[in-house]
Amino acid sequence: MATTKPKGLLERLSSGETVIVAEGYLFEFERRGYLQAGSYVPEVVLDHPEMVTSLHREFVHAGSDVVLAFTYYGHREKMRLIGKEQLLEPMNRTALRLAREVANETGTLMAGNICNTNVYDSADPASVENVRAMFKEQIEWAVEGGADYIVAERFDNLGEAKLALDCIKQYGKGLPAVVTMIVLRDPVTLDGVPVKDALRQLADAGADVVGFNCGRGPTTLMPLLEAAKDDIKVPLAAIPVPYRTTEEHPNFMSFQTQNGGNAYPLELEPHLCTRFDIAEFGRTAGRIGVQYVGVCCGNSSHYLRALAESLGRRPAASKYSPDMSKHYAFGTDDTLSKTYLDASEKF
Repeated sequence: MATTKPKGLLERLSSGETVIVAEGYLFEFERRGYLQAGSYVPEVVLDHPEMVTSLHREFVHAGSDVVLAFTYYGHREKMRLIGKEQLLEPMNRTALRLAREVANETGTLMAGNICNTNVYDSADPASVENVRAMFKEQIEWAVEGGADYIVAERFDNLGEAKLALDCIKQYGKGLPAVVTMIVLRDPVTLDGVPVKDALRQLADAGADVVGFNCGRGPTTLMPLLEAAKDDIKVPLAAIPVPYRTTEEHPNFMSFQTQNGGNAYPLELEPHLCTRFDIAEFGRTAGRIGVQYVGVCCGNSSHYLRALAESLGRRPAASKYSPDMSKHYAFGTDDTLSKTYLDASEKF
């Protein structure tokens, strides 16, 4: 159990530190068989809370400075979709408690989480108020659960992102706000705002950190942040997906299978980054001056460790970082290497 309170998010950022945050719980639990693809509701929080605690610890072990409460898609609309609205509050409170416990244990920060609702319609006042109510209850639970700050993420519509920020300001009891947007095929929000301008508007509206998460891999995400950095007066966030997006396929939702079908979300493995790609992302973020970094959907602990090490960190998991000098075939032991090479001629 940590005995001293960790430095707050804003204190770290104002002193020039980089904060590493692990995202990607949704995809990771689906891969492990504890969450259903399609609905993507974080029922694992209630069904297998020990798994959530374990992954929190694993991500901290790999280098995360933050335990992000697993309430992504744990909002009222998603619970309505699966007919379990009565479990909304227990799910959120449990997720926050699990995250707070691991943060206390490891001396890390704990963040609450709200996200895109998929039902926001700026032209429909009833829709706007419905979304506001969903944000309000999750933010209030996060405050009561001891969150150190609130993450509002994956908005493709600036109007919804601004609403989320407004709710954090109104109901968050002064907690800092990190607001990130997803960039689709074109660098324009669904409500027609260039993403660079969208970040500036969020910063001007009082967000403490702004940036991009999800959707784009490092190669197609980082140039957008580099182009925006001089116009944004608050710290920037870069939380890409670990997939090799390209100019042709700038967002991982546009990847196709060999048969021409949609690779997203169930056939993305051929497009995964290597740990070296993620390390290069970390170095790029450092060069640009991005202070809030992480990995989103598709994240795994080896990616997070590579990111941390690229920033000069030595998380606990670095004890087990690769050392190929000890490898039986590629190492520096001449006897082992020669034995392998002799045997390989028979393959």
